[in-house]
Amino acid sequence: MPPTRPRAASPAAPRTTYPPLEPGRYAPTAQRPLRAKARSLAADTEIVPHSHPWAQVAISVSGVARITAGLATYLVPAWRAVWIPPAIEHVVSAVEAAELRTLYVHQGGDAIGPGVDAAHADDWRVCRVLEVSSLLRELVLQMDVGMDGAVAPSAALLARERRLGELALDELRRAAPLRLGIELPRDKRLRGLCEAVLADPVRHATLDGWAAEAGASARTVARLFRHQLGTSFGPWRQQVLLAHALTLAAQGKPMGLIAADLGYASASAFTAMVRRSVGTPPGRFFGSAPRAARLPSRP
Repeated sequence: MPPTRPRAASPAAPRTTYPPLEPGRYAPTAQRPLRAKARSLAADTEIVPHSHPWAQVAISVSGVARITAGLATYLVPAWRAVWIPPAIEHVVSAVEAAELRTLYVHQGGDAIGPGVDAAHADDWRVCRVLEVSSLLRELVLQMDVGMDGAVAPSAALLARERRLGELALDELRRAAPLRLGIELPRDKRLRGLCEAVLADPVRHATLDGWAAEAGASARTVARLFRHQLGTSFGPWRQQVLLAHALTLAAQGKPMGLIAADLGYASASAFTAMVRRSVGTPPGRFFGSAPRAARLPSRP
């Protein structure tokens, strides 16, 4: 465990909430199986809990989003994606000002995920974090983000959307999954503590510090972690630190500064944590995190 770095606690500022941006006007169909939409969120804003009858790929083009779906949450820096199956309630929050692209994927008939065979279907019935390839990035930025309205889309627009969509679905099928989901408990007492760790993971480095802040004994909190999450506090907090490290890497921070920001006494201690968590050294894991892309201009 990295050492505690003293920091004054501050109450969390209330978030500004918004409803989903008319998702029904972007609904995918058998004729338009992949639709795209764009949305900008200021820091500390949140889209209220909602779900869709279709699948969704949430992508941060710039900034950092946090997506909570089911009993897990995901920190999504620029050009990482979260796959959300149909009917899963989710909340989208902006950790910092973010430009988001969302892909809505038709799941009618026997369709599973981005069109995978039965051998891989189970992987797409749950939320997962995905790498976004260079090709998928360009496809996403080129897709039309207009909503359904009074004017029907032209034949040329629909033909282009189909071509881009077929390639995008193929890239999604090939996308590498990342172990970056952070499980959340049902218990309200433990949920509050976990939310506090997510907001500021280096305020305390030990369970004793977090338990004292929550007004509970470390033994009680440890028992709740085992019962609710099937793990102990240390490995769970490491997942939080890893997710925060990824957001810092996407901002271009060098590994030494990331290790220091997360409270590690040395770069080697940080490297060891990353190796234990994802099986690769930081240079390889974070080196694949692309920078935010400039959004294309539109007429």
